Amino acid sequence: MKLHELSPAAGSTHAGKRKGRGAGTGNGKTAGRGHKGQKARSGGGVRVGFEGGQMPLARRVPKRGFNNIFAKPLEIVNLSALNKFEDGDVVTAEALLERGILSKCEYGYKVLGNGKLTKKVTVEASAFSKSAQEAIEAAGGKAEVK
Repeated sequence: MKLHELSPAAGSTHAGKRKGRGAGTGNGKTAGRGHKGQKARSGGGVRVGFEGGQMPLARRVPKRGFNNIFAKPLEIVNLSALNKFEDGDVVTAEALLERGILSKCEYGYKVLGNGKLTKKVTVEASAFSKSAQEAIEAAGGKAEVK
């Protein structure tokens, strides 16, 4: 193979639209910008969210409470999902990802008490609900905060 024989895969590239190149192209004269107006001018247009002077939606809707932009949201795992493990297993984030119980786990996970736990497992999680911790210990397992 030589350099002049290289070409991109079929369908992976396409020619750009040639604006303002004659009436026969369908994009001549005004080049798809219509006649006059703010959007027809060079450098024209309005900023994102601008509604022509009307009070923008982002300012119209009420805002309440506090939204912590630095929050590290935890994934949620219910007790019933832990039954997929065998007796004596150690449940970690990696093990949950491996078994497909979690699809992602960026900041850790919290175990909630929904369902029944029948296996005796050691669970290493970022947090536990009180009912989940009691259920794990009642089944003979351990709830360890990591």
